[in-house]
Amino acid sequence: MVNQALKGGEYIIKDVDFSEIFTPEEWNEEQKMIAQMCDDFIEQEIIPHLDRIDNMEEDLMKSIVEKAGELGLLGLSVPEELGGMGVDFKTSLLATEYLGKGYSFSVSFGAHTGIGTLPLLYYGSQEQKEKYIPKLASGEWKAAYCLTEPGSGSDANSGKTKATLTPDGKHYSITGQKMWITNAGFADIFTVFAKIDDDKNLTAFLIEAKSEGISLNPEEKKMGIKGSSTRQVFFNNVLVPVENMLSIRENGFKIALNILNIGRIKLAAGVLGGSKGAIDLSVKYANEREQFGRSISKYGAIRYKLAEQVIRTYVLESATYRAGQNIDDAISELHASGMDKGQATLKGIEQFAAECAILKVAGSECLDYVVDEAVQIYGGMGYSAESLVERAYRDARINRIFEGTNEINRMLAVDMILRKALKGELDLMGPAMKVAGELMSIPDLGEPLLGSLGVERKLLKGFKKTILMVAGSAVQKLMQTLSKEQEILMNISDIAINTYMAESVLLRVEKKIEKKGETACELDIAIAKTYIYDMAARIEKTAKDAINSFAEGDEARMMLMALKRFIKTEFHNPKEARQKIAQELIEKNKYCF
Repeated sequence: MVNQALKGGEYIIKDVDFSEIFTPEEWNEEQKMIAQMCDDFIEQEIIPHLDRIDNMEEDLMKSIVEKAGELGLLGLSVPEELGGMGVDFKTSLLATEYLGKGYSFSVSFGAHTGIGTLPLLYYGSQEQKEKYIPKLASGEWKAAYCLTEPGSGSDANSGKTKATLTPDGKHYSITGQKMWITNAGFADIFTVFAKIDDDKNLTAFLIEAKSEGISLNPEEKKMGIKGSSTRQVFFNNVLVPVENMLSIRENGFKIALNILNIGRIKLAAGVLGGSKGAIDLSVKYANEREQFGRSISKYGAIRYKLAEQVIRTYVLESATYRAGQNIDDAISELHASGMDKGQATLKGIEQFAAECAILKVAGSECLDYVVDEAVQIYGGMGYSAESLVERAYRDARINRIFEGTNEINRMLAVDMILRKALKGELDLMGPAMKVAGELMSIPDLGEPLLGSLGVERKLLKGFKKTILMVAGSAVQKLMQTLSKEQEILMNISDIAINTYMAESVLLRVEKKIEKKGETACELDIAIAKTYIYDMAARIEKTAKDAINSFAEGDEARMMLMALKRFIKTEFHNPKEARQKIAQELIEKNKYCF
């Protein structure tokens, strides 16, 4: 069964029903078995050897990646005819989640299976795929992705690596320098981005690591993820057969952007696993550690931290798999219309590029919060290099930089949604004008608030009106200069991100209530209510900052009055809700939501 495919960014203007989304309560037995296999792999192959991994013991990470290949974990997204398992997109996210608590290994795994393998899988010729993909799926060969250069950073297309066709027309000679290349120390094949002659855009090439003219700097000394290989790679007149061009000339920048979309949502799934792992560590320590004659899990200050860790993680999980199903639905729809499966996959993910950026930001910031509070719960022991939370804290920090910084992703999310509106793919103008009309009208008392989450459903509608009001007014007022007003763009983005996350948790809990009833969902309801209660205050403050940054006089006063109307909270006792959530976590002594 294929659900009606929701368009990317459409959540802002459409009332989404819980029947339209997938929730983590719906995993089937096969998917649960894959998750268990990943969990077992981490417990058996990674956790006992963390110090050896972080000390970069020679060939250890390489051998672990090979073991993952033997189990089929490297080929989950690879079609069966090329040696993989061919699972759907959300199942690949599930595997990424369970491998996400593997510290440095999760980075090596993600680089190999994501940016290392997928450009070739989705853009390679049949000959290229048959030559390389089975080896990558089995772990016989390892992959790395060479995009970033010393001067390029977030501006990927500004890279200076050059490719020149040899006089005989049989090879490209490639010269340049790449940095921060994950898996570089043991990769067998590199996807390398270079500009041919004076081309405006990058072209991608497949270069085997044994090629003459490739050299590597020593391993980088990093704050975290110390066990992942990260080296600079130098190409000095490396001859690459013309048939190893990936896709067509100047298509490299597009390849990079589309693969980054996948990387962003995969990162969200990975940090979700990391968050759950850190919560397990937090609650176990809180139950074991005694101060003033009782375990610290009995104290309100600690319970607040535990509950908030759970709330943010539960919300991230809700949003990640909602988006994963949306992408699967879009892929199925495109494939059913006659599009090649690989192209349908790329196009389906591209349709939800804004959501991928949203999840990358929300996910990395969720994990940062969770590991920071884990260290705080551990106290002095959390600062010791002997504790797992110290490692988790350091390893987490890179995620706000990986796959485009969070600042870039915040602006990208807004930019992609506005571009869709300009192209006519998303009707933002109609709903925005309707909201503008409400500013002058008598407030509508609305429908009666039904069910335990009626208040939250009304608040969500207010959140969406706030996005439309602030973004619509900013576009109208600032026109072409809006792209330079980064603070305002970041405000709009934060409202959009918080709204997407709030809607995701609301829909998940509504769906669960429909199946199990309100009594069985008391804790889920507490999570949704507390999160949306908090987001109401956050969105109101962020919207106020934006309005005061571009409007003044009567215009500003009118919007600020409307904002109060849109975001009107009812009574909610956050302490009681968090106490219930924390109590369940403490009793189960692990993440159990």
